[in-house]
Amino acid sequence: MAYDEGQAQTLRDDLADLDDVVERRMFGGLAFLHRGHMVCGAMQAGAMFRVGKDAVDAALGIEGTTPIVMGGRTMGGMVRADPAAMADDARRGQLMALARSFVAGLPPK
Repeated sequence: MAYDEGQAQTLRDDLADLDDVVERRMFGGLAFLHRGHMVCGAMQAGAMFRVGKDAVDAALGIEGTTPIVMGGRTMGGMVRADPAAMADDARRGQLMALARSFVAGLPPK
């Protein structure tokens, strides 16, 4: 599965203020890692955000988000943002803030 390069660039721009961001192909898309932990990723239609299990309900309350299911299993702590949510700076900003906050609390790898 290919990822949307436009979505990838949007995520790059949103993470530009962080040092040590690495891009890695994962889950059929392009993941962005900070200090070795996945923050978000570009997918074929939209993006995924790693918000942590405690913030999933808050993230799913944002219009245009759904749980991520791969191989019949829901990925805990992860949500998908559709292209409309990605195009909305406020909604994407909320998701990015949740993801960055979660990853900031993890020890560096």
